[in-house]
Amino acid sequence: MPAPSVGVLALQGAVGLHASALRRLGVDPVEVRTEADLARVDALVVPGGESTTMSKLLVANDLFEPLAERLDEGMPALGTCAGMIVLARQVLDGRADQRCFGAIDIAVRRNAFGRQVDSFEADLDVAGLPEAPVHAVFIRAPVVEEVGPDVEVLAQLEDGRPVACRQGPVVVTSFHPELSPDLRVHELLLRQLAA
Repeated sequence: MPAPSVGVLALQGAVGLHASALRRLGVDPVEVRTEADLARVDALVVPGGESTTMSKLLVANDLFEPLAERLDEGMPALGTCAGMIVLARQVLDGRADQRCFGAIDIAVRRNAFGRQVDSFEADLDVAGLPEAPVHAVFIRAPVVEEVGPDVEVLAQLEDGRPVACRQGPVVVTSFHPELSPDLRVHELLLRQLAA
């Protein structure tokens, strides 16, 4: 039986950094740009980038519906920053034509911490990662405003706002784990795949 395959949605955003993190974990990632690429993977990273652009490119590349179907079937996914927005149930301040998958029962607010100059870093305690705090980099990051009853909050800021969540096989973060040498958030995706 072949080893499970992990893809990185490669339409826009931090594709190379996520692929590099996966390689450091011994995974040879597939860059997913087409439905045929998507059919080759068992799990998917949806990277940070610009969520409205990503939404439009998913539709323009005929990937939105096939990916929605795979997520509905329970494909494990890790969404970071814009990936969190795309995987959410609702985008509170999105454009009228912006689409999201509803793969995790959260409502998010885009750019919740302000502009690029308001980017920041924080050390977070993440449930399931007890060894040490995760150093998190927030760049024009979203924040979770509403959490459904089946969603587990994995990490929150000191003010109580959730910035990492999990529901079933889907894990999302407001921050960019690919900007850290710490691979434990990516390992969460691989654990979901193994389960």
